[in-house]
Amino acid sequence: MRLDGQVAIITGAAQGIGREYALRFSREGAAVVIADLREDQARGVANQIAGAGGRALAIRADVTSEQQMKAVADSTVEKFGRIDTLINNAAIYYDLEATNQSIEYGRKVLDVNLFGVLITSRAVFPHMKQRRRGSIINIASTAAYPFQVPSSADLETIPIVYYGLSKSGVVFLTKEMAYQVGRYNIRVNAIAPGLTLSDASLKLVPEPFVSFIRSQSSLGRENQPVDLTGTAVYLASDDSASMTGQTLVVDNGRIMLG
Repeated sequence: MRLDGQVAIITGAAQGIGREYALRFSREGAAVVIADLREDQARGVANQIAGAGGRALAIRADVTSEQQMKAVADSTVEKFGRIDTLINNAAIYYDLEATNQSIEYGRKVLDVNLFGVLITSRAVFPHMKQRRRGSIINIASTAAYPFQVPSSADLETIPIVYYGLSKSGVVFLTKEMAYQVGRYNIRVNAIAPGLTLSDASLKLVPEPFVSFIRSQSSLGRENQPVDLTGTAVYLASDDSASMTGQTLVVDNGRIMLG
């Protein structure tokens, strides 16, 4: 087990990809704290982990609240004694309003998807700093790298994909955080998944677009949620001890950077 004895906080882990991170980390030996607004579902994941012999704690928490995320970090240390890994997974996506172009909605998306990463990372930082050890894994997206579908529609305003804007910020924040906290042996990296067939994607993404993305991918397929978990385990483990400030694209070869 590659994460034996570790303790991980995973935000937004009550469902979807976050749930798969939690289950995989538990199988790898980590104690898992599931921080999510969906309290009943979070408890269900924690119970599933406990039923398989693992250690888990579900906490209802809002990543936009400094007070609540500090309480999550403190409760984690109180119960499990330490924090080794944070996965900043929580985001507005399952309930994304892709056509909402209002500035008010844009601020809401940025508040959760970008500032939530900063708030939660700040909450765990004192505990990681004290131990001079930690791995923060931010979940970005290939949406951070613009991919526009040609359109000749008449524009009434300047359209902005708020989700992509927020994930671009996560890529920048990953580099900035890595630079600042490396002196404490805290590593900060990101995963940028391509199209992943979570329940949210199946609800939001039409099949013709899924087929198009598949056709544009070198490996000719899209991700399943479980496909992302190995990358997260790698970034949490000592195998990536010399890696920080990096964004790993996991998209079956659609966007090839570098």
